[in-house]
Amino acid sequence: MFRTNMSLRNYVSVIFLQLCILSGEPVAAQISALIVFGDSTVDTGNNNYISTVVRSDFAPYGRDLQLENGHPTGRFSNGRLTVDFVSEAFGLPPLVPPYLDPSRNISDLAAGACFASAGAGYDNATSDIFSVLTIWKELDYFKEYAAKLRSFQGDDKAHETLTEALYLVSMGTNDFLENYYAVPRGHAREHATAAAYGEYLQGVAESFVRALHALGARKVDLNGLPPMGCLPMERALLGSACTEEYNAVAEGFNAGLRAVIARLNGELVGARIVYGDVYGPVADALGQPTSYGLENVDAGCCGATGLFEMGYMCNARSPLTCADAGKFAFWDAIHPTERLHRALADAKMNTTLHVFL
Repeated sequence: MFRTNMSLRNYVSVIFLQLCILSGEPVAAQISALIVFGDSTVDTGNNNYISTVVRSDFAPYGRDLQLENGHPTGRFSNGRLTVDFVSEAFGLPPLVPPYLDPSRNISDLAAGACFASAGAGYDNATSDIFSVLTIWKELDYFKEYAAKLRSFQGDDKAHETLTEALYLVSMGTNDFLENYYAVPRGHAREHATAAAYGEYLQGVAESFVRALHALGARKVDLNGLPPMGCLPMERALLGSACTEEYNAVAEGFNAGLRAVIARLNGELVGARIVYGDVYGPVADALGQPTSYGLENVDAGCCGATGLFEMGYMCNARSPLTCADAGKFAFWDAIHPTERLHRALADAKMNTTLHVFL
């Protein structure tokens, strides 16, 4: 008996997808391009080209990125990101190029482009803390991209590319951890509670998706927050166990985001917006590490402690960086390893993104 929320067609699509994943073959899908907005979990290197200290374009970042021969690309991981695996799963390039890379021309970006900026948030004040791109600046660059695409492909083909593309949006963690909780007298604290601040952020997310829809987007993957109280740095700062207050805030935010998605699907003509669950897969991996081939879910691979090292603190001279990042859930004190990113991509493809096959 099929579950009531999954049609026979979608069930068959999931089975087909699983077979393709097992065989290592990409899926031929009705997705023309992957367009990415967000923060460091999905930034494939844009921060390399702006004036900010939030960078990872140096060793040992990227050391296991075989497609780039271990070259640090600006990805905050030892290898590929979730968006790279998702792109490949849809039969698109295995690495999503950063839009700001001056070596890329529009032909390189026609099948996908990343506009994300490490350190960014829904709240402009969050991005300002680190001098990184705001969500609206990311959108401005997308508008520029769309104009270039029309010149390159022609109006009709570009329209098809933009309407058949998948738009993945993933941010919000920085808003809470680096703004609301870390800046007690800042803009975010004008909101009485974390829940109230979350509602403000959900409103920004809704406005952003509506803006994307007005520009032609029809397929959107709007991602929720991870169990942010279980990130190594937060555990180290607030105690050895996961901080349940932070996790509860994430779960509350995610519930509100699902309500936003339901409203948008009911109001935006031709749109199909899905909720990208990050919390569930990460929590499952941290709770059942052996099922994912993981041995350490408490600390990052990089550095002597793995509890505070990230960015410039995670560098080629960092002592005692682990030999095998594949045994770790986290690469540095905040960001997942390639292994966890792959698990997230597999979960996304099997639970939500199969609807776009």
